[in-house]
Formats: sequence, C-alpha cells, structure tokens
Amino acid sequence: MEFWDKEYFGNSVLNYFIFLGVLIACIVVIRIVGRMITKGIAVRRAKAGSAYGEMLISAVKHYLLPIAYFAAFYFCINLLTLNDTLTKAVAVVSTLFGIVMGAIFLSSLMVYFFGKMQRGKDESGALAVKWMTIIAKILIWAIALILFLDNIGVKITSLVTGLGIGGIAIAFAAQSVLTDIFCFFTIFFDKPFELGDFIIAGEQMGTVEHIGVKTTRLRALNGEQLIFSNADLTSSRIRNYKSMQQRRVVFTLGVTYDTPYDKLREIPDLLKRIIESVEGVLFGRAHFSAYGAYSLSFEVVYYVLSSDYDQYMDLNQQINFKIKEEFERLGVEFAFPTQSIQLSSPADAPIKGN
Repeated sequence: MEFWDKEYFGNSVLNYFIFLGVLIACIVVIRIVGRMITKGIAVRRAKAGSAYGEMLISAVKHYLLPIAYFAAFYFCINLLTLNDTLTKAVAVVSTLFGIVMGAIFLSSLMVYFFGKMQRGKDESGALAVKWMTIIAKILIWAIALILFLDNIGVKITSLVTGLGIGGIAIAFAAQSVLTDIFCFFTIFFDKPFELGDFIIAGEQMGTVEHIGVKTTRLRALNGEQLIFSNADLTSSRIRNYKSMQQRRVVFTLGVTYDTPYDKLREIPDLLKRIIESVEGVLFGRAHFSAYGAYSLSFEVVYYVLSSDYDQYMDLNQQINFKIKEEFERLGVEFAFPTQSIQLSSPADAPIKGN
C-alpha cells in the first residue's frame, strides 16, 4: 500500500495508474467504434454506390477519431491534480488543437468545393480555381493564427494594425500586379472570352491561346504571339467572334448603264433566288440602291447562319460564283470604271475673224 500512496507532483502512484488505465480503455473503445463506423459506411457505399462514402470514411479517420482521442485525453488528464503551469499548458494545447482542427476542416471543405468547380474546366479555369484555393487556405490559417494568439493572451491589436499598414504598402508597391490578378478573376467569372475564341481587342486580333494570372496570349493571323496584360485586355473593347450566332453580310455590285430596264427589274429577284438556293444562308434584301458614277448599283444583304469564318468564306464564294453564272446567262455586264473622251476635228473649230 505504501507504493500506491507515494506522491509525485501532487498525485499518488494509484492516480497515475488510474489515469493510464482509463486513457488506454478510452483509446481501445474509440478504435473499436471507429472501425465499426468505417466498416458500416463502406458496406453501405458498396450497396448503394454512393460517391460520398469515401469522403465520409476520410472525415471519420482525419477529423472524428483525432477529436475523440483528444477528448479522451482531456477527460483523463482532469483525473489528476495539476499545478498552475500544467493547467495553463493543457489549456493552451486544447485551444491550439481545437483551432488547428477547425482550420484543417475548413481548408478541406474549400479544397473539396473548389475541386468540384475545377472539374471540366479548361486551363485558365483550373488555374483560377487553384489560386482561389491557395487564397482561401491562406485566409483560413491567418484567421486561425490570430484566434490562437488572442486566446493565449497576446495583444493582437498592434499586430493587426502593423499587418494592415504593411499590407497597404505592399498593395501600393505591387499595384499593377494585383490589378492584373483581379482582372484574371474577372475574366474567369465574367467569361468575356475563353481559350480558342477569336477576338479583336483594340487594333489587335487573334485566337486566345493562354489565359494566365498576369497576362493573356493571343495567336495573331500572321502567326506571331500577342501578349496583353489582363488589365489592358479587360479595359479595352473586345469583339468576340466565337460567340457570334450569325454573320451579316452586305455587299454592293454594279451593272452598266446600258443594261435594259426589263433586265434591271429581274436582278433583285434573281439575287434573292441565288442566295436562297445556298444552304446555311438566310436572305435579307436586294435593291436597286443608287445611280453610281459609272454603274447602276444594287445593295444585297444576307446572313450566314454560322460564326465560323472559313464557312462564311466558302458560302460567300459559292454565292459569287452563282451570281457570275446567272448574270452571264441573263446577258448583264458588270460595270467597271470607264471614262469617255470626246474629240473634235479642226473643221469643227470656230472661225475667228480677221
């Protein structure tokens, strides 16, 4: 009995054995219950084919069991008599554990949420999701650090003030970089263009090849690469041809002034029949529009029901061939710039008096 009654650091040997016995029993119970829960989830996942089974098992192993182990340790440590220093240490460790577990849980939620957003995204979308995940993690762990310091008695007012002033200074120093980054997120969420779109920005045009955090790259028609900062690109007026549902085509053709009246009357209906005979094209109008300097002008409007530029050129070429063919059949000549010169003989010159 003397052995069990001996005291060390304010607790008898018996108290230490009780502490260890209860702690070991709690650990065993928690392990058994944890295995039962994970097996039950695995069985249900196999039967129902649920996609969330693996996530639940991971949550039990990474969050529920560690919390249960720490709760058991905290319960058992209260069976002992602790001095003020140890009591404060246990309180600090408990606070740290709770904040860390909360931060890990929130970070995992952010990773899962942004991971679902990333599915099916292109290169720029995946990059945006990656950056949002990093920023979310930094914010979560920064808040966790501030909460921990506040709970252990550190005055964080001056720290937060210093960080705020430092952040403002960094923001001013890296203003252009931060502007490009925010514009990158604007491109990601607003989607004025995507990879593969053919766009015109100001006087430059090309196909979007890469959307980065700071710059966006286009491939010009001549083959060279055009590099824009995201801020410059979002502040300019962008024409996106890929989002165009149809293309309006307007052109003017002229015939000679000696074309007979009856044939002039046939030309609008002829142009209408030609355009309507081409698949993928919607006729708009055709009118005798003006008396030109050297031709009688007809204005024609039609719509190509596609945004593809190559298809537009193919259909336009097909229409032009048909117009040429029908005008030759009708005997109508296209006008071109001509100039008439009148010559007079010397005999026609006026006679001057002596």
